[in-house]
Amino acid sequence: MDPIIKVLMFPWLAHGHLSPFLELAKKLSTRNFKIFICSSPVNLSSIKRRITEKQSDSIKLVELHVPSLPDLPPQLHTTKDLPPHLMVTLKQAFDLAEPNFSDILKALKPDILVYDFLQPWAPAIAASHDVPAVNFITSSTTMTAFANHLYRYPLATFPFPSISIRGYDRVDISHLLNPSRDLDKDKTRCFDCVKRSSDIVLIKSFREVEGKYIDYLSGLVGKKVVPVPLVQDCIINEDDEGIFEWLNKKGKGSTVCVSFGTEYFLTEEEMEEIAHGLELSGVNFIWVLRFPTGANTRAEEALPEGFLERVGERGMVVEGWFPQVSILQHPSIGGFVSHCGWSSVMESMKIGVPIIAVPMHLDQPVNARLVAETGSGVEVERGADGKLERQRVAEVIKHVVFDDAGEDVRKKARELGETLTMKGEEDIDAVVEELVKLCMNRKNQDHDREDPNMSTNQQSFDPNK
Repeated sequence: MDPIIKVLMFPWLAHGHLSPFLELAKKLSTRNFKIFICSSPVNLSSIKRRITEKQSDSIKLVELHVPSLPDLPPQLHTTKDLPPHLMVTLKQAFDLAEPNFSDILKALKPDILVYDFLQPWAPAIAASHDVPAVNFITSSTTMTAFANHLYRYPLATFPFPSISIRGYDRVDISHLLNPSRDLDKDKTRCFDCVKRSSDIVLIKSFREVEGKYIDYLSGLVGKKVVPVPLVQDCIINEDDEGIFEWLNKKGKGSTVCVSFGTEYFLTEEEMEEIAHGLELSGVNFIWVLRFPTGANTRAEEALPEGFLERVGERGMVVEGWFPQVSILQHPSIGGFVSHCGWSSVMESMKIGVPIIAVPMHLDQPVNARLVAETGSGVEVERGADGKLERQRVAEVIKHVVFDDAGEDVRKKARELGETLTMKGEEDIDAVVEELVKLCMNRKNQDHDREDPNMSTNQQSFDPNK
C-alpha cells in the first residue's frame, strides 16, 4: 500500500475560499491523503456538518488562534457578514496569527502545505521547515491571468480581446491599472503568493473552458498551472421552505434561479431594478435574498411595494440561504441570474444551465465576459453610468430563457454541461500525480543530504520521515 501523504490546507478566512479547499480535501481523502484544514474557529464551524463520519477519519479541522483586535472579536474572524470597514482589520489580525500558524505547521509536520492567495508568509514558514508549498487559487484562471498580465505589463493590452473591463468596472481593480507601479504591500500579496509556490500552481478551473488562459498564466508566472475542476456535488433532500414543491409545479426550463452570492448584499437601487426586471420579463423565478447580519430587514420591506402581490405564484423569494446546486439541477430551471462568482459560474456550467450575468464587483465582471465568450450565457450590460436598468435585465432573461433567438445560448450551455460531466476524475488524478511527485522529490532531496553517495534509483519514499 502507498504511504499516506499529509497535507495541511490553509485557506483565507472566507467561506468562498474555505469551501473549495474542503471540496479538494474530499477528493484527496479518497486517494490516500490525510488532510488538515486550518482556519479560525468561526470559519471551521460552518463546514463541520459537510464532513461525513467516514470522511472525518481523513479530514481533520485545526483551529487557528487569530488575535482579537478592537472591533474584531472571534465571531468576526471571517469575511461572512463582516462589515466592509473591518476588512483591513481582519487582514491585520490574520497576519498577526503568523506565529500561531508556524507552531501548527511545526507540530503537524505535513508533507505539503496548500495555501491561499493572501498569506505569502505561509509558504515562507513552510520553506523554513523544508515543507513544499503549493498555491491553490480559487478564482478563475481568466481573472488570475488578467490580473497578472496587468501587474507585469500595465501598459500592454491583454492579448484576448473578449476579456476586458468597462469604465464602470475599473474602480475595483484600479491598483492594477496604475502604470506608476507604486503598489503597496497589501495589494501585491496575491502575486507574492504565486511567486512562492513550488513548481506548480493549483487553480479551480475547467481546462475545457479556460484552456488558453491556463496556458497563458503558466507562461506569465513560470510555473505549471494545474486545473482543479471542483463543483460542490450536494443534493438536498429536505424541503423546509417548500422550494421543490413549488418548482415541481413549473414547466421544464421555465424558471430562473436568482442569486448574488453569500457575501454581496444588493443596494436598494440594485434590488429595485432586478425586481422590476424579473417582473417585466414574465418569467418564473426563485430568488434568494440576503441581508447583512443585524440589518433586521425583511424581504417584504426591502422589495418594491406590491411586488410580491403582483408576481404571485410566478415568483418565490427565499431569505438567507437555499440549496443552489440542487435548485440548478431541477428540470424547471432554464436560466441562472448570477453575480458570476466563480463557484456559481462553475456550478452552472457543469449542470448546463445558461447564465444571465449580472456582475457586481471584484473578479465578477471578468468572469461575466468569460461566460459570454463561451456562448453559454449573456451579460446584462449596464448604462454608461454603471447603473443596472430593469428593461435590460428583463430583455436578457427573456432572450436566454424563452426567445427563439436564445436557443443557441441554451444549446451551448447544455453541450458544455455534457462535456464537463463526461470528463470524470481525470484532472483530479493529475493533481494527485503532481502532489505525489512533490513529496517524492522532497524525500529524495532529504536522502541526498543524508547520503550524497546514494544513487537516485536506490532512494525510496519513507512515510515515516
